[in-house]
Amino acid sequence: MASGIKASVFSRFGRGDVDMTEGGIVRHILTFAFPLLIGNIFQQLYNMVDTWVVGNYVSTAAFSAVGSVGPITNMLIGFFLGLASGAGVVISQYYGAKNDEKVSEAVHTSILMTLAMAAVFTAAGVIMSPYMVDMMKAPADVRPEAVSYLTIYFSGVAGLMVYNIGAGILRAVGDSQRPFYFLCVSALMNTVLDLLFVLAFDMGVAGVAWATVIAQCTSAVLVIITLMRSKSCIRLIPRRLRISFDMLKKIFKVGIPAALQMAVTSFSNIFVQSYINYFQTDVMAGWTAYNKIDQILFLPMQSISLASTTFVGQNLGKKQVERAKRGANISLMMAAVSTVVIMIPVMLFAPKFVAFFNSKPEVVEYGAMLLRAISPFYVLCCVNQVYSGALRGAGDSRAPMIIMLLSFVVFRQIYLFVMSNFIANELIPIAMGYPAGWLVCSTITFIYYHKTSLSKSRVVDD
Repeated sequence: MASGIKASVFSRFGRGDVDMTEGGIVRHILTFAFPLLIGNIFQQLYNMVDTWVVGNYVSTAAFSAVGSVGPITNMLIGFFLGLASGAGVVISQYYGAKNDEKVSEAVHTSILMTLAMAAVFTAAGVIMSPYMVDMMKAPADVRPEAVSYLTIYFSGVAGLMVYNIGAGILRAVGDSQRPFYFLCVSALMNTVLDLLFVLAFDMGVAGVAWATVIAQCTSAVLVIITLMRSKSCIRLIPRRLRISFDMLKKIFKVGIPAALQMAVTSFSNIFVQSYINYFQTDVMAGWTAYNKIDQILFLPMQSISLASTTFVGQNLGKKQVERAKRGANISLMMAAVSTVVIMIPVMLFAPKFVAFFNSKPEVVEYGAMLLRAISPFYVLCCVNQVYSGALRGAGDSRAPMIIMLLSFVVFRQIYLFVMSNFIANELIPIAMGYPAGWLVCSTITFIYYHKTSLSKSRVVDD
């Protein structure tokens, strides 16, 4: 009886596979993106709750420590999300082509690849944590807790990696609802454990790190159980776990450029953080609060971008090029509108949003200043996010990689160096390096997208 109950729970979580090659485009984008958006909000709650708890119940230094390691954790997450996107594109195109055997082969190759990489990332992350914190030039009062948080985070990073590859597999076949449910569970667990470890056990930064690790591992277990209980071509069967090198090559063709782009962009933000750290603890705390809200502002366009990736992938798998292009353009309009809608209240009530994380007056002042200066430029990002997502869905991740690296790494680092050394080494001019990079990236992405053809980049066999 108990096993029957568990089976029904996992089978009824969401609607399962969705064929996006037929039916209304707007409906498909919305029904895919909405649960993904809510799920991404819950995923952001991991670090947001961590920073809220330490900002209100530990210290400003601890708050700065948890926030300052964001570029490092995002570098890891970005690399693996990029690699997982390669698996998702391959699976979505084979799924659109109705090639169940190849879908299954891609699923088992992806899972085994993830398990192998998890061991490498765990060891490397734990060893390198102190050196990465030193690279950011963290102040002496922040460094010990930043190292502690990172070391614990990397020790449990396998949970994050397994969840993301499993969720990517589900999303590749149009199922964005079950990953959302699992994130809800893990985010709630993270919140409860944060409060328990910090308030009851007085574990400080180490407590919020362990809460995150436990919650991430829980979401990984849930997504693996779902794949093992699936009745479709994405079913995970442990005895079939093996690497198909032909399939791995296809995954790497899309995934490696995306992984490098996301990881190197995040890595460059470590240097951006070092420029911010020059202004010391209160500014660092204001920047941390700004970044937490920044991540929420990005979520609508990122969710719609992922929807466009799956939509384009499935439709190109069925050789429906014009439908794929219409889906990308509709996605761009939806991303721009949703970004403007969420941006307006953030600008109006910026001090209240910042005070939620840290109510120290100096921190609120700096955080609100940053939000109001940068927020109007978020609509620029819709172009590079959605069109890059569509290009990846077509199997072309090299061009978005090159464009984003040139814009977010090369251009931005030159901007920061020139600004800090020759023009105005002040907070707002330094922070405007972000919008400047967005403008360059979106302009080049727009030109490239409209000069190329999505149909030229299919990655799967006919």
